[in-house]
Amino acid sequence: MERHAQTVAKVASRIRTFFDAREPYRIFHGSTNSTRPRLNTKQIDISSLKNVLQVDTQRKIALVEPNVPMDRLVEATLPHGLIPPVVMEFPGITAGGGFAGTAGESSSFRHGFFDDTVNRVEMVLADGEVVNVSRQERGDLFRGAVGAVGTLGVTTLLELQLMDAKKFVKTKYRRTRSVGEAVEAVREEVRKEGNNYVDGILFSKDHGIVISGELTDTKPEGVREQTFSGAWDPWFYLHAKERTASGNGDVVEEYIPLAEYLFRYDRGGFWVGAAAFEYFKFVPFTRFFRWFLDDFLHTRMMYRALHGSGESARFVVQDIAMPFETTEKFVDYTADQLDIWPLWLCPLKRRGSPTFHPFTTLPEGVERKKEDMMLNVGVWGWGPSSPAKFVQKNRELENKVRELGGMKWLYAHTYYPQEEFWPMYGGRQWYDALREKYKADHLPSVWDKVHVDPEAAGNKKRHWLKRIPPLGGFYGIYKSIQSKDYMLHRNATWKWKREG
Repeated sequence: MERHAQTVAKVASRIRTFFDAREPYRIFHGSTNSTRPRLNTKQIDISSLKNVLQVDTQRKIALVEPNVPMDRLVEATLPHGLIPPVVMEFPGITAGGGFAGTAGESSSFRHGFFDDTVNRVEMVLADGEVVNVSRQERGDLFRGAVGAVGTLGVTTLLELQLMDAKKFVKTKYRRTRSVGEAVEAVREEVRKEGNNYVDGILFSKDHGIVISGELTDTKPEGVREQTFSGAWDPWFYLHAKERTASGNGDVVEEYIPLAEYLFRYDRGGFWVGAAAFEYFKFVPFTRFFRWFLDDFLHTRMMYRALHGSGESARFVVQDIAMPFETTEKFVDYTADQLDIWPLWLCPLKRRGSPTFHPFTTLPEGVERKKEDMMLNVGVWGWGPSSPAKFVQKNRELENKVRELGGMKWLYAHTYYPQEEFWPMYGGRQWYDALREKYKADHLPSVWDKVHVDPEAAGNKKRHWLKRIPPLGGFYGIYKSIQSKDYMLHRNATWKWKREG
């Protein structure tokens, strides 16, 4: 803790200097899972705050610095028989990012967003004061900082609640034959007491899968566990599609080691990795080449390549919170206007305003069923190659989402003008009052940090090399190799090791 205290003191001192000069700054974490454009400005470097400081097995808590990624967190807690209730599916997403951003995953129908599992945070306020913040102590700041992307202070430590782990996840795949059936199946699965995890995949309008998981320490004798972390293992979504290809209506069941389940979407980044094969047209999308290129097809490496190549400027990466009641209409829209498949479905507890987490409303005339859930729809795929058309499609998507009572996650390209943005989050008054109270009104606002100017983005010209496929892609690969992030998944200790 002494090293931690010294580092925080240095961060606080630098923040105090910026405060005295009334200079804004941004926070440098060392890596990012955002697809927003990166801006050049003065920075506070907290990249060294990346350690799990303590796992308390009696209180079932962990003290975690903000840049601890999910895989290192799981590796620290699992040997103690404990696990965070909400673990983001990408190993490189950090605890601090989960708190300051929006992180809801397949266990969030039961436990809420990632920040719902945070007991307290240590935060450096905008004037350099170091404080503890919780629901009981400075509760207004705790609620406001959640999802506010670091605009009310810098998180330097989190106390996370843990729960008992099990050895396996008993996984069931339930085939559906329409979007409406898939939505209703998700609604049914979240009501089942035994389910710890629920999500779904829509491969098309008539082929969907709803996946449920139940924690267990046992599996039937002679049943081989299924893994997804090895280079020769299948990608999870392809495996799930294959298991339900017959369409005979049976529920398919298998046993997946817990950590393998938590990070099942890492290889291939759900299915975004398939887009790399579309880009590099001369590389066949076969199991052999997925094995051969495995180092480049984990999420950390793909994010590095996506930023390095500049292709994030034309790749639609949007998570949308939708009411269950209007999800089918939204899928009809994306199918018609974007033709992006598969789509991810993930049920989440719905939170009310004011908050920077997405929440849902209902269009006039739509009857709400009695539930406190909403449905995240993950829309990830190629958009138009023209920057102007790409912006246009994203703006049309934003308008359709609002029309249907939904709301976007803020990690991605966000084009709302201020007059649209602030009313969606309960107006500016509550947020500006917090900024004034905690002396953060000189910092960039949430809108400042997430907004992409549509005109500038529509007219933006990428470097000529990056505009020529596959040269831009090769440059992205070069940047990802420089990061050496491939060593992280090679050396991961959470991977399942079969006995014998």
